[in-house]
Amino acid sequence: MRELTLEHLLLNAVNNKEELNTESFNYQSVFLNSIVPDISNPRFMPAKFIDDAHAKLFIQRKHTKKDLVQIYDAEDCVLIGKSCIVNCLKYGSSDWHKANKTIESIIEIGENIAVSEVIQVPTIYPVSESLYQVLTGHRRFFGLIYANGYGSASQFKVYSKKPLLGKIKQFQENSSRADLPQYGKLTAFLDALAELDALSTARLKVGKKKLTIKEVDNLLGISMGAFDNYNVLTRYSCVVTAYEDGLTFSYIRTKKIILKIEHQYRAEKDKKVLNATDKKEISAQILKVLSGGTTKKVSNKSYNFGAITNPMSIKKLLTNDMSTLLIDVDWDNIDWQDSSSVNDIMTKVVDFFERN
Repeated sequence: MRELTLEHLLLNAVNNKEELNTESFNYQSVFLNSIVPDISNPRFMPAKFIDDAHAKLFIQRKHTKKDLVQIYDAEDCVLIGKSCIVNCLKYGSSDWHKANKTIESIIEIGENIAVSEVIQVPTIYPVSESLYQVLTGHRRFFGLIYANGYGSASQFKVYSKKPLLGKIKQFQENSSRADLPQYGKLTAFLDALAELDALSTARLKVGKKKLTIKEVDNLLGISMGAFDNYNVLTRYSCVVTAYEDGLTFSYIRTKKIILKIEHQYRAEKDKKVLNATDKKEISAQILKVLSGGTTKKVSNKSYNFGAITNPMSIKKLLTNDMSTLLIDVDWDNIDWQDSSSVNDIMTKVVDFFERN
């Protein structure tokens, strides 16, 4: 039997006046080896899980990385097991670096789980009689495997069936967490918008009105101001890509850049409505400005204090709070992404100690 599409499921739900986003659930203990991650999750990394016995042999150095890659066919994957995570992606590649950042956060979560309980348990739903899929809390799920092993069990919030608006639930969790990567939040927002568009289409087909902005905000669980921020930030795909590549600008800073470039472009071209060509030109201008804020760009910049001739200067440098000594520096308005500005401050620091 062919599986119904989201559009058909939403149409049935709207037509039957079902309550959306209110699926029943309970809390229960589930074995980790009966759970699979959601590969469509924007923050998912290609992971495979190591049997506890193999993980123990690897820690004891009786298994090598090459052995694990062969056993699990793990080329271009990340292997996760009890007390070990092995990055098998191509060394030095963009994906390898991104995975390493995620691995660091998983290890931190796993170490916290080892000494305390998970405050907010991951959510899962059944995909078959004996198999579940993660809906929210992928890093916590990986952290549980790292802390306790793939054969262990843990507490989960278990939905009775797959939620119709799963991407919206994922976004709700992402947007409420300050510690999550900016890129993941933006892609989660785009996925949630796709579900909202499908819901609006279903409503129109049964003679109802499209969702209003207020209804959209309520479903997403964010304010109208936050919705506007996300809307502007995802208006141009180059912005999402820039965050994926390591852009470090705050959302507010990036939003101001986008709106400023748009405003200047409209004024120069005397245009109120932007076509595809206009948006392409604006996108190029935005990318040019944002390119200075990616991790990749920042890592290639050089920072140095210059020549220090007096060893006492080094001692003072390491034992003093410069923000209280250099009164001619506006510390609150330094652009720390601009290497020349930072180097200028570092030069002032050295000169100050060399003179005093």
